Amino acid sequence: MHFTICNIETEFEGLGEYLKNQIENGRNIVLLKGNLGAGKTTFVKHFVGHLGGKIGDVDSPTFSIVNTYESASNTIHHFDLYRLNSAEEIEDIGFMEYLDKNDLCFIEWPEKIADFLPSDRVLHIDIAVSLDLCRGYTFS
Repeated sequence: MHFTICNIETEFEGLGEYLKNQIENGRNIVLLKGNLGAGKTTFVKHFVGHLGGKIGDVDSPTFSIVNTYESASNTIHHFDLYRLNSAEEIEDIGFMEYLDKNDLCFIEWPEKIADFLPSDRVLHIDIAVSLDLCRGYTFS
């Protein structure tokens, strides 16, 4: 499935509903891929808001590695694995324990861990910025 959004503030509803349905069908590990500045954290922020959480609480986990947010019905863990260099470092932050809780997990820079994740629970989202600064979201 592919969505193109030029104004995330006003056009997120359909994208958010699609993702919500995927999560309700058991895909609670969302791998976010995109270049620096593509809008991965902005996407998470708007989805947290879509679920009834406080979007003001959402910020990039670049330095903290993981941030946790609450929505009306979900606990959401937001990871940024960019600064981690090995599987051992990922294990040291208790990554697998987060997954074992069956909470919703968004993972930025997932290349370092994707092969170890339960494929039946994983949803890939590729975010690409076009020349007109719209964003394309491709789900697989």
